[in-house]
Amino acid sequence: MQKKIIVIGSGFAGLSAAALLAQQGHNVTLLEKNNQTGGRARTWQSKGFRFDMGPSWYWMPEVFENFYALFGKKVSDFYQLNRLDPAYRIYFTNNEQMDVPASLEALEAEFEKREAGSGQALAEFLKDAEYKYHTAMADYVSRISDSFLEFVEPRLILKSFQLNLFSSLRKAVRKKFKNPLLVSLLEFPVLFLGSTPDNTPALYSMMNYADLVKGTWFPEGGMVKISEAFTKIAEEQGVQIKLNSEVTRIETQNKLASKVWVGDLAYEADIVVAGSDYHHTEQMLLDKDSRVYDENYWKSRTMSPSSLLFYVGLDIELKNVLHHNLFFDEDFEKHATEIYKQPKWPSKPLFYLNVSSKTDKSTTPDGCENLFFLIPLAPGLKDDEATREQYFQIILKRLEDKTGQQLQEHVILKRSYAMKDFESDYHSYKGNAYGLANTLLQTAFLKPKMKSKKIKNLFYTGQLTVPGPGVPPAIISGQMVASEIKKLIKKSVL
Repeated sequence: MQKKIIVIGSGFAGLSAAALLAQQGHNVTLLEKNNQTGGRARTWQSKGFRFDMGPSWYWMPEVFENFYALFGKKVSDFYQLNRLDPAYRIYFTNNEQMDVPASLEALEAEFEKREAGSGQALAEFLKDAEYKYHTAMADYVSRISDSFLEFVEPRLILKSFQLNLFSSLRKAVRKKFKNPLLVSLLEFPVLFLGSTPDNTPALYSMMNYADLVKGTWFPEGGMVKISEAFTKIAEEQGVQIKLNSEVTRIETQNKLASKVWVGDLAYEADIVVAGSDYHHTEQMLLDKDSRVYDENYWKSRTMSPSSLLFYVGLDIELKNVLHHNLFFDEDFEKHATEIYKQPKWPSKPLFYLNVSSKTDKSTTPDGCENLFFLIPLAPGLKDDEATREQYFQIILKRLEDKTGQQLQEHVILKRSYAMKDFESDYHSYKGNAYGLANTLLQTAFLKPKMKSKKIKNLFYTGQLTVPGPGVPPAIISGQMVASEIKKLIKKSVL
C-alpha cells in the first residue's frame, strides 16, 4: 500500500499534507522552490532585524492545536503562545483611535461608548457569528466540495439559510450598527478575504467571532515558529524535503502523473499533490490536454488582493503604536473600490502596520523597532520601484503624524515587496497575496477542484482551492487532501 508521493510547495497546505501522508506510511518527497520552508510564511533577517515576511495574524488557535495533536504534540512543544491585549489598534479619521480589548465585557463597553445599545447588539451579533463559526467548521469547511451534491441534504440546505449564505456581510453588520467606526471594525477582516463587504456572504461574520472572541495571539519568536514546527513534524514523519528545487514539469502518461521534473532531475510518482499556485501548476507544468481550466477561466476569477509590503528597521523606538495597527484614517469604501471594482493604485490607501518588536524584543537590536507595512492592492497592477517609493513616503508621513516623531532619518533598513515579487517567488497568479476571493460564486464547490478531473492521481491543496485563503484554511486544506488520498487508496482507486 506504500505509495511514492510528491508534494510540490512547502506552504502550510503542502507541509500539512506531506506530514499526514508520511504518517500514513507513504514515501513522501516535498519539493520547495525557495531556500526556506513555509511558503509565504518565511523570514528575512538583516542587520540584526528579523521579519516575518508573510502571515502576521494568529487566529483560530484550535486549528493549530488540532493539527499538532494528530502527531501527539501540543503548541508548547514548539513555541510559547501569548494572547495580545489589546489585540490591535485602529486609527480612524478625525484623529480618533480605538484599542480592541481581549475582554468581551470591555469590548461591549467600548462599543456602547460610541453608539447607544451597540454593546448588547455586539453580544447578539457575536452569538450569531459563533453559531456560524462552529457550524461552518463542522459541516462545510472540511468538505472536499467536489460536487454540489455533497451539499444536497435537507439539513445543509436549511443551514445555508440559517448561516445567511445568500445575504451579504454588509447587510448583517449594518442591520445592527450605524456608527461608521464600529462598522469599519466589523467589516475589515473581509478586506483580506478578497472582496467588498457587500459581495461577501454574511457567513463570514464567523471571522468576527474568530477575531473578537477567540482572540489574536502571537508565538514568541515570530510566525516563522509555526513554519519551523510544521517542518519539524514533517521531517519526523520521514518526509524528505528538497529546498531550492523548482518543479518545471509534471509528466503524465495514460491520464496519470508519472514523474515530477526539477530541471533535468526526475522524481517518480504514484501520487502528486500540488501545494503550488494552482494556475501556474496547470498552465505551466502540465501539457495542455491535462489541464482542467483554461486561461479564460482564470481571467474570469475574482482574485484576493495583492499587497505592497515594506520591511523597515528603525534605530529608535516608536510611540503610540501597538503590535498590530490598522490605519483606517482614510476612506474605507474608496480604497475597497480601487481594489475590487475599479482596479488601480489607491488614491488614499488604508494600511496595516505590524510592530512585532513591541511584543518580542528578540526581533531587533536594542533600542530599535521593526516595522512591517502592508497596503492591500488590486492584483495585476503595473509594479515599479518609483511607485513603491511614492507609497512608502505616503504611509511613513501618516505614521509620523500619529506618533509625533520624525522617522525618515531613523530608517536604517528598508526592503519593499509587491506584485513582481509574489510572481517571482511563488508564481502567484497576477501577484495575488491570498488566493481566490471568498465571494458567493467562489465558495465551496464553486472553487477550483481539489481533485483533477483529467489526471487521476493529481491533487491540489492550498489557497486557490477549498477551503480558501488564510493560514488555518491552508492547514485544513492539507489535512483534507491527505484524508481524501487515504480514502481513495483504501478503495483501491489509487
